Amino acid sequence: MADVSLTTRPGHHVPATRGEQTAPAAEPSWDLIELLFFAYRDFVGDPDEVLAKLGFGRAHHRVLHFVNRNPGIKVADLLDVLKITKQSLGRVLKQLIDDGYVVQREGDHDRRQRLLYVTPAGEALAMQLADLQTTRISRVLGELGPSGGEAVRRFLAGMINAEDRDRVLRMIAGADRARLRRRDGAR
Repeated sequence: MADVSLTTRPGHHVPATRGEQTAPAAEPSWDLIELLFFAYRDFVGDPDEVLAKLGFGRAHHRVLHFVNRNPGIKVADLLDVLKITKQSLGRVLKQLIDDGYVVQREGDHDRRQRLLYVTPAGEALAMQLADLQTTRISRVLGELGPSGGEAVRRFLAGMINAEDRDRVLRMIAGADRARLRRRDGAR
């Protein structure tokens, strides 16, 4: 892989810290904008091939990912995470349920709640997709060296809207802790 060197050009501003607003740069950060577009394209490209064979798309991937990471997630909470309409989620969810990848159950304390869980097939597919993406991430982090992963995490967290950042980071940490408990309990 060729070395990539990104430098701040005249007219670019230094990124703001959490919650601060900065004046726009004289010239857009074309290089970073385009690198994000291409990185996302390739990051989802490997899973896209697997999903296409099943008749699924990226919306299915996102739903499957978050249901797998957050077993028992309420439909309302999933809508909030994905920022999609109830109608869009309904179409995707119906297909995942009909094809045996997700199940929907009533809440234990409130029967009106619709809680979502992956089936064994859903977990296997979610893990297959995550493994493809983890392979790409691991390769790049290996190239960046020991401190690269933390810089990437800070950058990506900083890209999340400030008013949503803490909630998202708590959700990720909670899903990590729950997965470790499930894994350790299965041993």
